[in-house]
Amino acid sequence: MTISVTKLTDAIGAEIGDVDLSNPLAADTVADIRQALLDHCVIFFRDQELSDDDLMRIGRYFGELQPLPPHRQFPGLYPEILVVEKKPEDVINFGWEWHSDTSHLPVPSLGSILYAIEVPKTGGDTMFANQYLAYDTLPDEMKEKLAGMKAVHANGRIHNTLKNNRIPEQGEEVESATYSDAWSTHPIVRTHPETGRKALYVNLTHTESIEGMSVAESQDLLHYLYEHSTQDAFTCRFKWRKGSVTFWDNRSCQHAALNDYPGEYRLMHRVQVKGTPPF
Repeated sequence: MTISVTKLTDAIGAEIGDVDLSNPLAADTVADIRQALLDHCVIFFRDQELSDDDLMRIGRYFGELQPLPPHRQFPGLYPEILVVEKKPEDVINFGWEWHSDTSHLPVPSLGSILYAIEVPKTGGDTMFANQYLAYDTLPDEMKEKLAGMKAVHANGRIHNTLKNNRIPEQGEEVESATYSDAWSTHPIVRTHPETGRKALYVNLTHTESIEGMSVAESQDLLHYLYEHSTQDAFTCRFKWRKGSVTFWDNRSCQHAALNDYPGEYRLMHRVQVKGTPPF
């Protein structure tokens, strides 16, 4: 291989070495990075120095970049660059709970590439959970029940959180649904288009209900799946440093950013690679 690959845990995650992302990458190196992503669901690079042009170039090795909605674009930056910023006075951080990026869209993100520009002295780690394992370890009767079922994904919980500056508690899902203005329906168990493996595909941030059931009626099953899919045995925890880069596969893992650095500043830039409709 043209790169080195060191596993973080047996469940998920690997650190990639012997590559400078600031330089154009050869086709075989890109292929090795893609394979590492498929094998480990999320991969990590250390000590990189990247411009926004570099970040976009890296994303385009793996597909078309997914444009951001206007409210996520920042003046002076490319429309493809998402600014992930937490100011010292902010209470809520970006990506505050378990989710798969943009699952409320008809065509969700294939993957996201996040570059650390400023990090807090301590804290601010990100958790990742393997959704292949989440599916594989379900009881057989639950796998049979979920076969062919779909879930409705929406953005109401995010809007509710941002408007009221608080994270909704369990039991407030019906209220959060009143904030939704975008919806998509996807299989609860999706098949990865490159590996062919099945993965659980529901998440606390975006999944609103089960198709054919009301929001309230859906919650018992959904919360069972949320808790099952993010248990410790399926996870790894990444400690950021300035210059770290993370590339995660939204088709096979979830992630959550820890909010344990009050009064400190954190700045990252991100691009998203457009995926394909889940099946």
